Amino acid sequence: MGRKEFEASLANGVHAQLARMAGQWEGRFRLWFEPGKPAEESVQRGSIRVLLGGRVLLHEYTGSCAGEPMEGVALIAHHLDERRYESAWAESFGTGTSIMFSTGEGGDPRLSMLGSYGDGQDGSRWGWRTVIEQPDDDTLDLRMYNITLSGDEALAVEVNYRRMQPRTT
Repeated sequence: MGRKEFEASLANGVHAQLARMAGQWEGRFRLWFEPGKPAEESVQRGSIRVLLGGRVLLHEYTGSCAGEPMEGVALIAHHLDERRYESAWAESFGTGTSIMFSTGEGGDPRLSMLGSYGDGQDGSRWGWRTVIEQPDDDTLDLRMYNITLSGDEALAVEVNYRRMQPRTT
C-alpha cells in the first residue's frame, strides 16, 4: 500500500466510508437460535472508534442474550493491497474462547465478509456471513447469517443501531 493510495482512501474512499461508522450507538439486538422461531431481543450499545490513523475500526459492544450479559469486540479493516475487508471478532456469548476471522471483497457499498466456526462435535465448519450497511450517518445495520454445511443461509443476528447524540451539559 502506498501512502498516496491510503490518503486517497481516507479522503473519499473505503477508509472514509469506514470512518463514518465511528461514534456511540444504541439499538435493537435480535438473535434467532432456529430459523422461523421467535428471536431473542434486547438492547445493544456499541462504541466504534477509528484506530491507527484511520486504518482500523474497533467496535466494542454490550448487551444481553437469553437474560445473560454479553460483550464483544470486532476489529474491521480494509486491506488496500488485497482489495478486501478483514475482521477479527470475539464475544462472551457467541464465539466461546475463539476469535472468528472473516474476509470479504471490497467494491460494494455494503461491507460483507465471510468467516466460519467449528460445530464443537466432529470438526465440521459452518459458515458465518456478516453484512454491515450504513444507509445514512445515523443508522447502522449489522446482519449475520449462519451457513449450513449444505450452503443454506439463515439470518442469525440482526442489530439495528441508531447513533446516540452527544450529551449537552
